[in-house]
Order: sequence, then structure tokens, then C-alpha cells
Amino acid sequence: MYTGTIVAAGGFTAESALRAVDAGVADLVAFGRLFVSNPDFPERLRVDAPLNRYDRTTFYGDYAHGYTDYGFYQAETA
Repeated sequence: MYTGTIVAAGGFTAESALRAVDAGVADLVAFGRLFVSNPDFPERLRVDAPLNRYDRTTFYGDYAHGYTDYGFYQAETA
């Protein structure tokens, strides 16, 4: 059997990623598209903030649009 590191990816939520790691299905879970569209992705997970939607039509182009124009989360203040 394979004894190396298993990295799972695709369609995971924070909760399902934790379940996969806890169950031993994966050692790590990757969040590629969500990281591209949420430059503060770990913080958003930590505070359970909404995620930006990604636009896959802008991925891997020869321009910055789609990589550098996604906003950071700012909590609403009363």
C-alpha cells in the first residue's frame, strides 16, 4: 500500500475537509480555486465568513484580472 502523503482536492468545504483528514482519507486538503478568489481564505474559514465566488474563465490567462482583483473580507460593523 501507498505510505506517502495523500492530498485531496475538489469540492471540499471546511467541514468536509476536516472530516476527510480526521477519517484518515487524506493527510491534507487543497483549496485551489477558493484560494485564488479569497486572498484571505484561512481567515475566512476561521471566522466563518462568506467566500467570494471565483470566475474560472479568468484562470490561467496572461493577465492579472481574476487573480489580483478579489477583495478581502471586511466584517460589517454596527
